[in-house]
Amino acid sequence: MQKRKGKALVWLRNDLRIKDQASFYQATHKHKTVIAFYSFDPIHYSETQWGFKKTEAFRAQFLLETLAQLQKDLLKLNISLVISLEDPAKGIQQLIKDQAISEIYWQKEWTQEEREREGEVRALLSENISVHTHYDQFLFHPEDVPMEIDQLPEVFTVFRKKCEKYSKVRRSFPEALVMPESNLLSVQFTLPSLADLGLKTPEAHPHSAFPFKGGSLAAQLRLEHYFWDTEKLSFYKQTRNGLVGLDYSSKFSAWLANGSISARQIYWEIKEYEAQIQKNQSTYWLIFELIWRDYFKFISLKHQDHIFQLGGILQKDYHWKNNPKTIQAWIDGETQEPFVNANMIELQKTGWMSNRGRQNVASYFAKDLLLDWRIGAAYFEAQLIDYDVHSNFGNWMYVAGVGNDPRDRKFNVRMQAERYDENGKFQRQWNQKSLFE
Repeated sequence: MQKRKGKALVWLRNDLRIKDQASFYQATHKHKTVIAFYSFDPIHYSETQWGFKKTEAFRAQFLLETLAQLQKDLLKLNISLVISLEDPAKGIQQLIKDQAISEIYWQKEWTQEEREREGEVRALLSENISVHTHYDQFLFHPEDVPMEIDQLPEVFTVFRKKCEKYSKVRRSFPEALVMPESNLLSVQFTLPSLADLGLKTPEAHPHSAFPFKGGSLAAQLRLEHYFWDTEKLSFYKQTRNGLVGLDYSSKFSAWLANGSISARQIYWEIKEYEAQIQKNQSTYWLIFELIWRDYFKFISLKHQDHIFQLGGILQKDYHWKNNPKTIQAWIDGETQEPFVNANMIELQKTGWMSNRGRQNVASYFAKDLLLDWRIGAAYFEAQLIDYDVHSNFGNWMYVAGVGNDPRDRKFNVRMQAERYDENGKFQRQWNQKSLFE
């Protein structure tokens, strides 16, 4: 074992776990002292150009629960979690000064705000501070995909087949090491409240399809429930387009989004399930969805800021309207389509919406109402517990016809309602006015 040296700082963002976590694994094996840092960056709680907060109460509450769990997990490793309410550059600069930090570890990001924040952090670092960055949010590591990023296929099926044939999923990182008790700082940092972040505590809804808590423990319990306790994984392909209940889909997306669990952990658990219980189309289909998640990350890595532009990655002319009353009616579930309304009310009341619902309300927004798809994407960013920048903007581009859908399809919302909510249960649950009254 190599001799451990100096103090290291792990800057956390969307990698809020200790298991299968590159930064903690590397830092605890190389350094005598490790400190973790998380910033409630004020920009994440500011208002966007569209008039929505970037983070609303449901996602913020899930994040606070996640960090509370992470703080407990880190204490078991004798690692302090430093909490800051100022922008990360200032917080990191102060921590380096106070704690004589010599090396910093963080997960690589590449979208605009994250690049800018990293630039601000690097600008304040002295030359003797070593920075270690790594990709740690993919299923297939970028070094392992059988193509250069700039040659990435624009059609998912091509990407998937090449990765399945020529790439392998890396094994999870070994456990981070337990540090000496002397590693702990003298003060334990407290998490802010929702009020501190300028948000109101959301009310729990009895019909929520996502009543789960944030954090790695909750993620692990969900995995055990969905795989081993109920064997619902064996039926995932048949139920994944459901609308009502806890188990029509895996619901892993929220924990994946803030990194409470890794895609690799889920993948290898599926493989264990296939070995012990059953291998079928459903077990494969959950891997298929993990590859879709990867694909949107690779698309944003290839196209960079085009994913935030009106013409999308196609840089296509997009004719749109911007009627505030029409947008607000969509938000409040007061359109002419009961199925759209029910999904939008569910989102407003719970911070959750099914995948089937998301496709329909986004298609209706962009293709029927002809509104600027970026406004819808910004509203989802505010509201969704499981918001992930790559999947969110990737999916919105897809349905708006400026992304990776080679067919540029439009959803027939009425037919979708008849097919996926045949008896109207979902619409009656969320909508005062339904087609079934």
